[in-house]
Amino acid sequence: MQRFFPALVGLVLLVAALSSCLYIVPMRDYALLFALGEVRETITQPGLYFKYPPPFENVVYLDKRLQTIESRDPERIQTAEKKNLLIDSYVKWRITDPRLYYVTFGANSGAAVERLQAQIRDALNAAINVRTVKQVVSSDRDAITREIQAAVAKRAAPLGVDVVDVRLRRIDFTPEISESVFRRMEAERKQEANRLRASGAADSERIRAEADRKRQEILAKAYAESQAKRGNGDAAAAAIYAESYGKDPEFYSFYKSLDAYRAAFSGSGSTLVLSPDSDFFHYWDRTQGKQD
Repeated sequence: MQRFFPALVGLVLLVAALSSCLYIVPMRDYALLFALGEVRETITQPGLYFKYPPPFENVVYLDKRLQTIESRDPERIQTAEKKNLLIDSYVKWRITDPRLYYVTFGANSGAAVERLQAQIRDALNAAINVRTVKQVVSSDRDAITREIQAAVAKRAAPLGVDVVDVRLRRIDFTPEISESVFRRMEAERKQEANRLRASGAADSERIRAEADRKRQEILAKAYAESQAKRGNGDAAAAAIYAESYGKDPEFYSFYKSLDAYRAAFSGSGSTLVLSPDSDFFHYWDRTQGKQD
């Protein structure tokens, strides 16, 4: 056993030396190979690599995956109208130049996040300060996103970072102006409602007046037609009466007298004070009727 112990120790030392000379670069990482404190090589492809044992060479790994920065608290940004908005955003970014990134931030990803957040804040101020609330909330939202992404990407490129995407997740009013905004919106809605009511009332009056005019026209036309027909009927009746009188005047006079009797004695308790010799009783005296 004592004879194999030195060999076992040597084998362990050899394995330890070999393991210190080999390193693996995962798919999700970059690797920076340092020689005596200086970056000698940047490895971007995954695999098994050889190096000299420490302290001659050592390896630092940097995450190459897409990363996200989410604001923990909404940023307070002022618009061109001097109104404060609370804007919540997030950024997607990745390391594109491992050497430049390490020179700027070392292996501290927190420092990179802080620097990018400061740049995002500056870009938000530059884009929001020149716009109104309406533009920020609706019409210019996409343009603001593009401006912020372009500005942050330009400033992050010298740091070895690529800004892939910037999004504004939420835009809210600050509490001190929310109430005034709601009141203004309420007033605008009331004004619009009153305008619609006034317009409806005007349309109602116009429709009613138009209906009344057409009614009067229809009634006038109907009355004219009825009068024309009544006149035609009266003319026809007069013609018939005239023709009948011409054929037998005596019978016509007798018939008209019957109509007069019927009209005079139609009511109950009718009383007439007339001379017996009057024309009204002409056909009541048979003797006289026969003499005539």
